[in-house]
Amino acid sequence: MKKFIVRTLSGALFAAILIGSILYGWQSFKSIFLVFMALAVNEFCVLLQEYKKIKFKSTAAMICSMCLYFGFAMVAHNSRVPAVLVFTPYIIAVAAVFIHRLFSKEGNNIEHLAYFALTQLYVTLPFCLLQTLSTAGAPEGETYYWLFPLSIFIFIWCNDSGAYCIGCLIGRHKMFERVSPKKTWEGFFGGVAVAVGASVVMAHYFTVMNVWQWIGMAVVVVIAGTLGDLIESSIKREMGIKDSGNFLPGHGGLLDRFDSTLLAVPCAIVYLTFMGIL
Repeated sequence: MKKFIVRTLSGALFAAILIGSILYGWQSFKSIFLVFMALAVNEFCVLLQEYKKIKFKSTAAMICSMCLYFGFAMVAHNSRVPAVLVFTPYIIAVAAVFIHRLFSKEGNNIEHLAYFALTQLYVTLPFCLLQTLSTAGAPEGETYYWLFPLSIFIFIWCNDSGAYCIGCLIGRHKMFERVSPKKTWEGFFGGVAVAVGASVVMAHYFTVMNVWQWIGMAVVVVIAGTLGDLIESSIKREMGIKDSGNFLPGHGGLLDRFDSTLLAVPCAIVYLTFMGIL
């Protein structure tokens, strides 16, 4: 019972901070996700150090990630700044990592650089793309709109809740037992149904897209989010761990909280671009 209370309270606090930062404005949105991204990158680097025995410089990876994040933020919210200029610090930081490995005597250069690239592609880039997503549907003269970043999390949370409830009630057919033994197809479609229901409600209040476009986005987010969850589960299974960290009591690490988001955000951007919203 105590664990359930701790899990509920920590989850509610996390959701409140996340939602509040998105709704309050661009500065709070940018700041809180910068912190989340930096901590997630560090968490991933620690896992690589402990379970892959890679002598990984997490500080260098975090600096590169922050440079890329600020570049995306500037491009998204200040179009007057040349893109080449804002991404120059990231280019220099990445070059420094490669040059450092050139003079390193530790060996395993290919493996080290491959894992460094993975931190940038798997963890950093989705957080950066949230900045791009926050410009979608923005009112004329504005560069920030909270609707689509928030909708991503609403759909993911609705999917998680629906999948858990339906899976516990009637789940029989395993979805991907080798990677995630508890996931079932019944739970998956239950999560889709709840997320689609939420999208219909959002279509009623936010007419930037019609109801079918909202439903399409919910389905895309749920499918991509489920795949993202499975990908992180396979990484943890290979490392022989249950949680990526202990950032959030009862919920694990930040990667556990954002595993679905890491794939859902890029897919949502592709979808909104195809719909002509972004």
